[in-house]
Amino acid sequence: MSTTTPAEELAGLSATTLLRFATAGSVDDGKSTLVGRLLHDSKSVLADQLEAVEHASRSRGAAEPDLALLTDGLRAEREQGITIDVAYRYFATPRRRFILADTPGHVQYTRNMVTGASTADLAVVLVDARNGVIEQTRRHAAVAALLRVPHVVLAVNKMDLVDYEESVFAKIAEDFTAYASDLGVPEITAIPISALAGDNVVEPSANMDWYGGPTVLEHLETVPVSHDLASCHARLPVQVVIRPQTAEHPDYRGYAGQIAAGTFRVGESVTVLPSGRTSKIAGIDLLGKPVDVAWTPQSVTLLLEDDIDISRGDLIVPTHDAPATSQDVEATVCHVADTPLTVGQRVLLKHTTRTVKAIVKEIPSRLTLDDLSQHPEPGQLVANDIGRVKVRIAEPIALDSYAASRRTGSFLLIDPSDGTTLAAGMAGEAFAAEPEPAAAAADDEGWDF
Repeated sequence: MSTTTPAEELAGLSATTLLRFATAGSVDDGKSTLVGRLLHDSKSVLADQLEAVEHASRSRGAAEPDLALLTDGLRAEREQGITIDVAYRYFATPRRRFILADTPGHVQYTRNMVTGASTADLAVVLVDARNGVIEQTRRHAAVAALLRVPHVVLAVNKMDLVDYEESVFAKIAEDFTAYASDLGVPEITAIPISALAGDNVVEPSANMDWYGGPTVLEHLETVPVSHDLASCHARLPVQVVIRPQTAEHPDYRGYAGQIAAGTFRVGESVTVLPSGRTSKIAGIDLLGKPVDVAWTPQSVTLLLEDDIDISRGDLIVPTHDAPATSQDVEATVCHVADTPLTVGQRVLLKHTTRTVKAIVKEIPSRLTLDDLSQHPEPGQLVANDIGRVKVRIAEPIALDSYAASRRTGSFLLIDPSDGTTLAAGMAGEAFAAEPEPAAAAADDEGWDF
């Protein structure tokens, strides 16, 4: 019987590291079953949840609980036996806490994988051992590379249906690793599993004694998670200016927001963008108390020595590490709306807490994820397309490259008429190993800003 108190257990849990990971795989590769098995075998399923799954499984004529139902929560998903939306799950083991994004497998839901993997530290890509690496597998690897996901796990599923043959696993692992490495994926770990039987998911498999690597859960618990944003370029997007103007704080003026990256210190010289005005940090308030140092992802209020004009959307950065500002943005975008994105279209560009008017100047190319070929000058991007765009914005912004910072190198393009998100953008080069760029087109004429 445990002698620890709930408070002690909570303190121990908060001390564990957090891993955000996303799963992706083609339809019927067993992705939801893998997630269900992971939750079930790691004792992360509540009794009433398991009872509901058992009841639903019996009503469908299944002799054993269908663990895929633990994640396929939408009625349409359960009726079709597929995943059509991003399902987030939160669970923990004694070694680590997890946020899991279970993403769809259909080609038409590629945009959902972009959503789920955009903040992931690791992506689990499932492959059916009977089918090997297919076009959708390559598409998922390309999306993981585009989003700069630092760790990729290749889970070769349904090994029980190929008699647990080592040669089958080795061939798939070789094909996938070669393709993903060419895209610049920094780390790839291949694991042979059977999600249905539980082989190498949480417990080691007795059927694959030729495999000496970790199980899926063991790898998730031990993979290095370098949340090194504290050592990145320091950036604080201002969310709100705090001026209580009370008898107790008559002259208080603070600039509040969540630190997107890096570390700020009292006495440090800072620059406010896009104005370029400079000052020094006079104080930092964290949870109502003064501190000398603050780092990402803490929410803080900065006090500056000088009274300068700062408002929501401005970016506070170290003076010695200030990014350049520009009204021209070139980036890779994933189009997520049902309506197309076209050359000349007026949009809003949202970067951190700043939203500015913009015009799509060019769409130089659309990427074919199957073979990474570039389709030049497509004229528009439709749902699930990934392509290069050039955007002219009404006011300068300080946009880092996505390779340097996934937080401050990303942005959204928004429809100004109804607020619909049109595309998710990643500034700078598309891949770590960049394919040949498409030929540049001539500039459009008639800009009004």
